[in-house]
Amino acid sequence: MTASGMGDHDTKKVGGYQEWMENAPPIDVRQYFRQGYEFKEATAGVCKGYLQANLTMLHKSIASNFAEFCCANSGPLPIVFQSNVGQFSAPKIAQDSDIRTDLPRYRVFENGMERLEAINLLSYGDKMDDFVFFYLGCSFSFDKALLQADIPLRYLEQKCNVSMYTTNIKCHAVGEFDCYQVVSMRPIPRQLVEKAFRVTHPMSDVHGAPIHIGNPGAIGISDVLKPDYGDPNQFHSDDIAVFWSCGVTGLEAVLSAKPPLAFTHSPGGMYISDMPMDLSKYQVNITDPTDLPKVIPLMEEPFQASVASEATVNKIKQLEQLVFDDPGERQLEDLLVPDDLLKSALAMSHSSSVLITTGFPCVLGGTNPYENDGLSGAIAIATILQALKIKVTLVVEKGLYKLMKQVAQSLLAGGLSKEELPVLQYPQPNTSACMESARDFLTHDDGITPKYDHLVAIERTGQGSDGKHHTMHDRDISHLVDSSDYLFEVASELPLVFTTGIGDGGNEVGMGKVYDNVVKTVPKGASIACKTSTDYLITAGLCDWGGFALSMALYLLRVCPIHDRYQRRAVGFPPTKEDKAEFREAVLSVDKARELLECLLKHGFRDGISGCSALTVDTLPFEGIIDDKIKQMLDILPKA
Repeated sequence: MTASGMGDHDTKKVGGYQEWMENAPPIDVRQYFRQGYEFKEATAGVCKGYLQANLTMLHKSIASNFAEFCCANSGPLPIVFQSNVGQFSAPKIAQDSDIRTDLPRYRVFENGMERLEAINLLSYGDKMDDFVFFYLGCSFSFDKALLQADIPLRYLEQKCNVSMYTTNIKCHAVGEFDCYQVVSMRPIPRQLVEKAFRVTHPMSDVHGAPIHIGNPGAIGISDVLKPDYGDPNQFHSDDIAVFWSCGVTGLEAVLSAKPPLAFTHSPGGMYISDMPMDLSKYQVNITDPTDLPKVIPLMEEPFQASVASEATVNKIKQLEQLVFDDPGERQLEDLLVPDDLLKSALAMSHSSSVLITTGFPCVLGGTNPYENDGLSGAIAIATILQALKIKVTLVVEKGLYKLMKQVAQSLLAGGLSKEELPVLQYPQPNTSACMESARDFLTHDDGITPKYDHLVAIERTGQGSDGKHHTMHDRDISHLVDSSDYLFEVASELPLVFTTGIGDGGNEVGMGKVYDNVVKTVPKGASIACKTSTDYLITAGLCDWGGFALSMALYLLRVCPIHDRYQRRAVGFPPTKEDKAEFREAVLSVDKARELLECLLKHGFRDGISGCSALTVDTLPFEGIIDDKIKQMLDILPKA
C-alpha cells in the first residue's frame, strides 16, 4: 500500500489515531480503514476540512420509507448521497470507495437489536447486494469552520469523542421509522454561542445550526456528563451546553423499525468523503437581517436561550416600545423591563400548554365588578396560541367563571374564535386558594410534573405586601378575590415552567419583578404594589395592549424561518403558505378588537376607571386611541 504518511503501518497493523491523519487526503484514511487497522477513536479532527458522513444501511424493501423519513427530519438526517441498490461506491462524494470496508467501525443490527461491532461487512457477502446505503451529513464536517472562527472544541482538546444523547424530541414518523432525535453536544464559551450558531447556520447539509442552547433537561437529558453515545466532555467555567442534530438518529430509527438485518456506522467513527467543505459557500449575509440569527437568553439558572432573526427581534422590540405608552400618566417609566416581551414570546413559542389568568374586580355597582381591560388581551393571546396548535386554558376565579364561559361561547357563536376557549376555575370548588391547592391544580398526580409550561397573568390583581388586593386608589378588594398569586409561587418551584405578567399600574401579578420601583414611583405604590414576581414582565399603557403585542410577537416568531427551525428542533416541516395564512387570520385586527369589546360590554364588563358601559378601556376611547394603537402594531407585521 502506498498511501502517503502511513509508513509501515500496513504491515504492523498498528491501530489507532495517527497524527498524519489530520491533514491527510481522505482516500489515504479510507484505505487505512480498508486494510483492517483497529481504530476506536472518533474521526473528529481527521482529514480536516472534508465532509464526513453518518451511514445507515437498509434493505431495499424499506429504503424508500427511510428516504422519506430523512426528508421529514432533515436536521438530524441530511442526505448527502443515497446509493442505488447494491451500490458499494459513492461516486458523487468519493473515488475508490467501498462502503463495506471504508469505515473505522460498523454496528450490526438484527430485528431491532444490536448484535455486534465489526471492522468491515465483507462477511455478509451477497446479502448486501439488496441493500441501499444512506450517507448522512455529520457535524464533524464543520469543526474546521468553528476552529477558524476561534471557537474551541473541547472534545478535540480532550482527545475524545463528542457527547451524544437520545432526547425527548420526537421525530416525524414515516412508516416503520418512529424514534426520538439524537443530538451531539459541544461545550461553547457563553460569549461565543451566537458566533457558533451563525457559523453553522448555513451548513444545512451537515446538520446546520444548533437546535437547543443550554438547559439539557428541557430536551430530556438528565445528566450531560453521562452521554448515551460518545464520551463525556469536560466543561470550562464559562461554557454553555450547545446541542446540534446528530446523524446517530439513523441508528435509533433502525432500532425502532426492527428490520431483520441492518447496519450503521459506530457513533463517532464516520465515513470520510473526498468532498472539501468549501467554507466560502457557507457565509452568513450580515447585511440581511432576515437571515442573521440572534441568540436571546431566556433564563440564567439553568441557562437557556432561544433564537430568532435579527429582523424579527427588532420588530418585537418595536412592539414593546409601541405599547409602553402611558396615556393614564401612571408614571410607568421605571416599570419597563427591556426585552421581556421578546423573551416571553420566545419562551411561550416552545410551550405545549399555556395557562392564562385574568380578572380585576374593581368596578363599583352592578352585578359584574370586573373591568374590561385585560380580557381582550387574554383572548388575543389565546386565539393565536390555538392557531399555533399550542394548548391554551383560561383560568379564572369563581366570581368570573360563569361569565367567562358565556363569553367563550359568544365568541364561538359570533365567529370571533374558531374553537371554544377552554375555561377552568381556580380554586376548584370546595377548595380555597393556597399553595397546596395551587400545586394540585398545576401538576399531575405526582405533584411535580407540570400540566402547563407557561403561565400568563394579564391585568390580574396581585397580593400586596400586606397579603391584600388593592385598586390603584388603594381600595381593598380582597373579599372579591381568590388569589392567583399562589399559582405563580408554585410555578416558580416547578421545573421547565415559565411565567409572564402583564400589567399597567403596579398592582398586578408580575409587578413584583419591579416591586421597589413601584413603591418609589407609582402613586400610593407602597400600599398597592404587588409582591408576586414573574419571569417576564410586560408593562404597557393598557394591559390589553400588552396582550395584543404578545400575540403579534408569537405570530412573528412562527413565520420567522430561523426561529421556526429552532422551535421545531429541525424535525418535521416548516409552515406552508396555507399555515401562514391561518396564523395571520388569527392575529387581532381592528374590526375584531371592536367586536370583542362590544361582546364584553354585552356581558356586563365595564370601564375600570369610569365604570361606564361604553367602548372605552380605562377611559380611553376605542375610536381614535385604541384602534390607532392596534393599527400601529399591525403596521410592524409583514403585509398579509
